[in-house]
Amino acid sequence: MPKKRPTDENAKKNNPNVMGLHAAVVDQEITDTLEVNFMPYAMSVIVSRAIPEIDGFKPAHRKLLYTMYKMGLLTGGRTKSANIVGQTMRLNPHGDAAIYETMVRLSKGYEALLTPFVDSKGNFGKVYSRDLSYAASRYTEAKLAPICGELFRDIDSDTVDFVDNYDSTMLEPTLLPTTFPNVLVSANTGIAVGMASNICSFNLEEVCRTEIEYLSDPECDIYSTLRAPDFTTGGEVIYEADALREVYETGRGSVKLRARWRYDKKENLIEIYEIPYTTTAEAIMDKVAELVKAGKLREISDMRDETDLSGLKLTIDLKRGTDPEKLMAKLMKLTPLQDAFACNFNILVAGTPKAMGIREILSEWTAWRVECVRRRVYAELTKKKDRLHLLRGLGKILLDIDKAIRIIRETEEEREVVPNLMIGFGIDETQAEFVAEIKLRNINKEYILKRLEDIERLEREIADLEDVLKSRRRVKGIIRQELESVIKKYGQPRKTGIVYPHEIVEAEEEPGADDYQVTVFFSRGGYLKKITPQSLRMSGEQKFKEGDGLLASFEARNSSELLVFTDRYQCYKTRLSDIPDAKASALGAYLPTQLAMDEGENAIYVCDPLDYSGSILLLYENGKAARVALSGFETKTNRKKLTSAYCDKSPLVGFLPVYEDFEAAAYTSDGRCVVFSTALLAPKPTKNTQGVAVLTLKRNKTAVRLARLEGSGIKNVSRYAVRTLPAAGALLKEEDTGEEQLSLLGGDDHA
Repeated sequence: MPKKRPTDENAKKNNPNVMGLHAAVVDQEITDTLEVNFMPYAMSVIVSRAIPEIDGFKPAHRKLLYTMYKMGLLTGGRTKSANIVGQTMRLNPHGDAAIYETMVRLSKGYEALLTPFVDSKGNFGKVYSRDLSYAASRYTEAKLAPICGELFRDIDSDTVDFVDNYDSTMLEPTLLPTTFPNVLVSANTGIAVGMASNICSFNLEEVCRTEIEYLSDPECDIYSTLRAPDFTTGGEVIYEADALREVYETGRGSVKLRARWRYDKKENLIEIYEIPYTTTAEAIMDKVAELVKAGKLREISDMRDETDLSGLKLTIDLKRGTDPEKLMAKLMKLTPLQDAFACNFNILVAGTPKAMGIREILSEWTAWRVECVRRRVYAELTKKKDRLHLLRGLGKILLDIDKAIRIIRETEEEREVVPNLMIGFGIDETQAEFVAEIKLRNINKEYILKRLEDIERLEREIADLEDVLKSRRRVKGIIRQELESVIKKYGQPRKTGIVYPHEIVEAEEEPGADDYQVTVFFSRGGYLKKITPQSLRMSGEQKFKEGDGLLASFEARNSSELLVFTDRYQCYKTRLSDIPDAKASALGAYLPTQLAMDEGENAIYVCDPLDYSGSILLLYENGKAARVALSGFETKTNRKKLTSAYCDKSPLVGFLPVYEDFEAAAYTSDGRCVVFSTALLAPKPTKNTQGVAVLTLKRNKTAVRLARLEGSGIKNVSRYAVRTLPAAGALLKEEDTGEEQLSLLGGDDHA
């Protein structure tokens, strides 16, 4: 049995800080919480929000389109999008931003759907652009696209069920009676709780042709009519038979897409004008820029986005002698210009999510559409039977119109007219009411003959409709005719081409940078030398410019990345492979020139970050030290320059990489020293953190140097060691000064 927690009075007695408890709180098992609280929420997301149904729409789409239909926007002119959003709130109790975003995705301007359902005017953004956002709803206008006539054609003929909206003030359809398999035509993505759906789009004409074939033969060859997915952004589908078969049969798998491009020989440039549906122009530009900066695309001199009102266009300027075919093959391999669409055909069928292949989806849609047509036929049959019933009653009276007139004239009270007609001609109340409402001018021979002809026509039509209800073959024939009509009115050629693997030029594997051991020497003047072990063994004394000297040296790999810190609080990133090997007798590469630093900017320290799992220890003139995680300098785009690389509040006087904790020595200008463990300083993720006080400085005194204890020359360690920070330290004895005094950053070797 669950235990009751203390009530208000007990809680206040036990803890005077507990105030305002209004009810007893009851403990609940976690399994009960999941079942009672979480599961209803999860099912609501799955059934009522994220997963599309067999008509191809999510509830948000359906509510928006039905609202626009009721507003008369199928045949009328456009209206402000804000007006549509406001009206939709009667069915969809969400914020205007969510509703407007739904409309944007369905619009012609956004270009997310092969068959857009919203005829838009204004800036609705683009599906292939990450940064081009849509205008506010008060600026744009919209109406329903003509193809929506296929969504609502039979909606008033009892083809689908209607339910109350959230406040029971109006009715809304549970599904839209689409006359074509929109679930396969419109791309749809949704993430629910514990499941997701990602349906790629197919060409409208191909889907309708496939459905027509399926109606004739459920075992038909789907691949012959439904060739491959089709996307609004164009590009090309790489036709891999096994992968496509997996998608068609199971509803899961992936489809590879690639961009389309053309080469302008005169201008020596490449124009990319169609890209995969799964990426954006900005993502491609960013990736290419990253590869160019990393030195992996030396054939490109410039790339720019020239997209305009005519459509997407990314332009790549080539260096002289570049083979465009080989370059594009490399770009397809290294960038999102070739991407994959992950398919997950998860669809709600009768309220239950189900992952299905193409044939099963067609089967479910056919069964649902057959039911829609039967309901429509039945509704039409009911109307005709009602009309026939009235006309048969009229026919009895028209055979003896004089008797009818006499009955009406001889009836004293108006309310007795209908009962007297019922008695006089043996008709029911409905028929008598209809007869009583006939105008006097209609009592003529022509009218009588026409009504009798109507009776014969209605009898034939009713017999035909009853035959339709009995014949599944005839119902399928109606569906087939509607599909043919859709093809004729709205069929469009494929936008996405089909290319076979053997037609694709594969990128040639390029040898990467040779990976070998090197020793790096960095001077105070900003020169860097990278020397191989063999050259180092054969070399003599290291050469430096007059007035320059060694600041740091360490071992690394030729493929390693290098962080270069400058006196402008910036950090530059480069690879050692980009710097040529040197000899001890050479000055080395001058980093401000090598890295194209800002004018007057100087390199003050270099660091090998290895796998970015360590940190760096920075000592400032004001006695504060900061331990900064190297992960803060790791960037996905491999930018060459990082600003605000360290704090600019006080001059930097010491710099040490920390791959594992060690003892460090900090020196002051008045000859004091403090030895402390780097473990006393926790790594901070912010690069330009001010750090914490390490040295307690006297007036007008500063920190001057930071070094590793093992290379400092200190013999009497216990004299200077501290367990807590900050500390004033002890005066440095002569025997602890070491043989070599290093300036500024304490040029100790580090591994």
